[in-house]
Amino acid sequence: MYLSQADLEALYLTLQLALVSSLILLLISTPLAWWLSRQNTRLSSFIQTVVALPLILPPTVIGFYLLTAMSPNSPLGSLWHSISGNTLVFSFSGLVFGSIIYSLPFTVQPLYSAFKQMPQSLIEAAATLGATPIDRFFSVVLPYCKASFIAAATLSFAHTIGEFGIVLMIGGNIPGETQVLSLALYDYVETMQYEQAHRVALGLVVLSVLLLLPVYGFNRNHLLSIGKV
Repeated sequence: MYLSQADLEALYLTLQLALVSSLILLLISTPLAWWLSRQNTRLSSFIQTVVALPLILPPTVIGFYLLTAMSPNSPLGSLWHSISGNTLVFSFSGLVFGSIIYSLPFTVQPLYSAFKQMPQSLIEAAATLGATPIDRFFSVVLPYCKASFIAAATLSFAHTIGEFGIVLMIGGNIPGETQVLSLALYDYVETMQYEQAHRVALGLVVLSVLLLLPVYGFNRNHLLSIGKV
């Protein structure tokens, strides 16, 4: 069984969406998770609650409010149109925005846990040696939490690949523009093209395994190396 040209376009769009979203998520989630791990206030608790909402809310609920927030008549939609000349809904940029919102907890939570569990003595020792806060982060925090960064990046990437509800509501399932693999699979099932549906579904399963297997292998080796120290 081979992928058709339409399937290849959907695969390329899916991987592009997952890569762009994951990179942006890491840039956003790293300072956010670091700040949350160093705070214990009502504000930080509220922000943690908001970040975790996609874990329990149905994707259609988030998709509906994102669709409203990104409509051409909304402040965000109007601002985007004035900057880019394009609409935010039913576009690749809209898919990126929606993916960032929905996958945010899958990036923040692993980083938050790693930062929270990191021994403060390591950071204090670097400070006594004259390291600036930025130096301490890149020379101490980043190497210590490397496994969590890899896990966060992989989870956000894999989660974006498997998303369906939000991308359907804000993307509109436009072939070649917003149709990702999960939507292509939905179309095949709707039209009872089960052989093609099986091909796409199997491809998603294989891709997910290839993404997750190295992460768990790395984390296992990382834990074993720590145990030997």
